This record gives sequence, structure tokens and C-alpha cells, in this order.
Amino acid sequence: MTETREQFALIGAGPMGLAAAKTLQDQGIAFQGFELHSGVGGLWDIDNPKSTMYESAHLISSKRMTEFADFPMRDEVAEYPSHHEMKRYFNEFADHFDLRRHYRFNAEVLRTEPLGGNGDGWRVVWRDADGEHVAIFAGVLIANGTLSEPNRPSFEGTFDGELIHAADYRSASQFDGKRVLIVGAGNSGCDIAVDAIHHGRSCDLSMRRGYYFVPKYVFGKPADTVGGGIKLPKWLKRKVDALILDWFVGNPQKYGFPKPDYQLYESHPIVNSLVLYHAGHGDLRVRPDVDRLDGQTVHFRDGSQADYDMILAATGYRLHYPFIDDALLNWRGDAPHLFLNAMHPERDDLFVLGMIEATGLGWQGRHEQAEMVARYIAGLRLARNEARLLQAEKADTFARATGGMNYLNVARMAYYVDKETYRGALNAWIKALGGQGV
Repeated sequence: MTETREQFALIGAGPMGLAAAKTLQDQGIAFQGFELHSGVGGLWDIDNPKSTMYESAHLISSKRMTEFADFPMRDEVAEYPSHHEMKRYFNEFADHFDLRRHYRFNAEVLRTEPLGGNGDGWRVVWRDADGEHVAIFAGVLIANGTLSEPNRPSFEGTFDGELIHAADYRSASQFDGKRVLIVGAGNSGCDIAVDAIHHGRSCDLSMRRGYYFVPKYVFGKPADTVGGGIKLPKWLKRKVDALILDWFVGNPQKYGFPKPDYQLYESHPIVNSLVLYHAGHGDLRVRPDVDRLDGQTVHFRDGSQADYDMILAATGYRLHYPFIDDALLNWRGDAPHLFLNAMHPERDDLFVLGMIEATGLGWQGRHEQAEMVARYIAGLRLARNEARLLQAEKADTFARATGGMNYLNVARMAYYVDKETYRGALNAWIKALGGQGV
């Protein structure tokens, strides 16, 4: 067994893991990184065994609103980059900041176990081509992502056709000649439905609830770049944005989409114009929720039915940390309950990075999360008073940074936050701990 009590173990070399590696390096905190795949990029590398990427996938946010502030994407990169471009970007990021040297690649972390109380160290067990290894670390930083473990639905009855999850989807050729039903109309579901429209015999989209649709371009610019410099109260921003959506999108209900049963921004919007285009042209039929399956027939909740050759469940992903006991993560309901979605209320040697979703947060918001954590670790080691203040605050009762937003009570929204509220809190602590903030 190796003793490395000054080092932290960092799990994951996707974009969040890389942001953590960079900020730990900046703060002079020794760490050992572990990555299951042979390279960096996480799910954005379609060859990664844990990737849930598909060939037609692109960012749903524009590159300037998504990139790391200190490492802009190349000018020649498209405004909505493909996963190929994103893989290259994260590889260039890792090279630019010399991050690979900190990682063991092709190394799967099997178990992480505390040796005792806060600060007593952690036993980490991992496996690589040479077998299993054990080492003792000062603490653990978990950055293995949130979109790798499929949330596979259970349906009443049996289906004689092909039933897959979006995680199993790679290429539109999988739809060739098939009658396809997409279950779930999130961003991935709508993207994949467009592929099925072009390659299958037919495509239907089953939706449990309505969504707000946002076009990728407004006034000739990426939609997420419009109006960003104007700070409005949330109630007014909702009214203005709803008016803009009405201008550019119209009423999706006229194409058969259900009306949302919540207000704008209380769930993640769908950034896709093509699915509305095809619905308007009759290429896509919108169906209600599935009631039961019978052979190749799908019965829907409204009493209608149709036959299909393939069902693709675009029903999202669930948080999955198989190498640590859930109880250690202060798990409540559908997600760990952590201060600013990252910091354990009682331990200073366990952090979860990247368990965060917010409209428009981008990689910079995640970088700020990593910087706050890295500066906190460094501040504790230097016995800085500001770090002690943060330690006390995270140990006290705290709430998710929703900014008063009444998010839908569903699993995928369990770690959703309001961008302005969240980044404001992060940057306040970054400044308190000696950083620049924004």
C-alpha cells in the first residue's frame, strides 16, 4: 500500500476533471488523477467506453458562452461545435496546461473508503492492466460526470421490436427502414428524433409533459448571447424572453406538442428548431406518454396506439458514483446534498465536482466551482481565516442556489441551480479566498 497523504485523488479526466486538475495545479495542491479511458475529454470522446455521445451531437450552447474564459475556442470552430471539435478542444486544453502528467489513464477506480473521520485519509483502490492497486490519499475529488449512467425506464408489457436507450445510440443508420418511437423529448431526444426522421420509415415522439423550445439563433446571433449584458429581474426576464420565443418559435401546441405545466426556466428548455420544423411539415407525430407495450404495438395514455420496429428511450441519466458509499455523500432524494453542489457539510476531504446544471452555466461556471474548492483546500492548509469562515458556512443549514426558482420536482432537476445566483456565490468565495472572481 502506497502512502500519499499530501495528495488528493481526482477521479475523471473529462471537462470537469480537467478544470479541477488545472485549478489544483494553480493552487499548488498535489493530486493524482485517475481516468478509465486512455485519454481526456470524458463523454465528448465518442470512443470512451462510458461516452453517451452520438455522431450528430453538437453543443446546445454557443462556443463563446460555453468555453473556459482562459482558453477560448479557435475562431474557425463553428458557433455550435460538434463532439469532434469538443474532443479536440479538451485535448488542447489538457496540453496547454500540462495536465496529462498528473493522470493514470486506463485506470478504473473501484473503491474509495475513509480511514476514519474528517482529515484521517482515504483508501483508494483502482485497477489497471497490471492488476489492482491501493494507496492512501489526503482526500477524494469526484469528477466522473453526470451523463454516463442511463436512466432506463420500465414499461408495462413486452415489446417484440428493438428497445434501446439513447446511451446505446451512435449513428442514424440504426434507424434505417424502421418505424421509430422516441420516448422523451429532452434535448437529446429531440436531436435524435431529427436523425430518425431522415433515416427511418417514420418517427413519433412520446412526451410526458410540454417543453419550452428555444431557437439556436435569434436576430442572427446565437440565442444565448442575446441580451446577456442587460440585467433584469427574473419576473421581467421571463416576460421578455417569453415574448421573444413567441416571435421566433410561435406556439408549439399547434404542431401537437403539449403545453408546459410550469413556467419558463423551471425546467431546462429545448434548444432545437428542427424538431418543430419537421412537426410542422408532418414528418413527426407527437404522442402522449406510453401506457403499455404489446408485441410491436405501443398503447398510449390517450387510448391511441401504433406499431413500431424500434423504441429509443431518451429518458436521461442518473447520478452514479459506484466507487463510494452513497451515505458518505450526504445523499438526499435524487442527489447528494452538498454546499454549492460540491462541498460536504462535515468533511473537508471529500468533494463532488460537476454535479451541477444550470441554463447557460457553461464550462466557465464549472471552472469557478473547481477554483473555489481548490482555493478552499489551499486556504485550510494555510490556516486562512476566510477558509474557516467557508468551513463554518458549509457546515450550517444551507439551501440549493435556486435564486427563488421553483424547479420541477423531477430527478434530473435535483441538482439544477440558477446561473446568476450560483456563479455569484462561487465568485464571492473565490474573491474571499484570494482570487480574482468575475
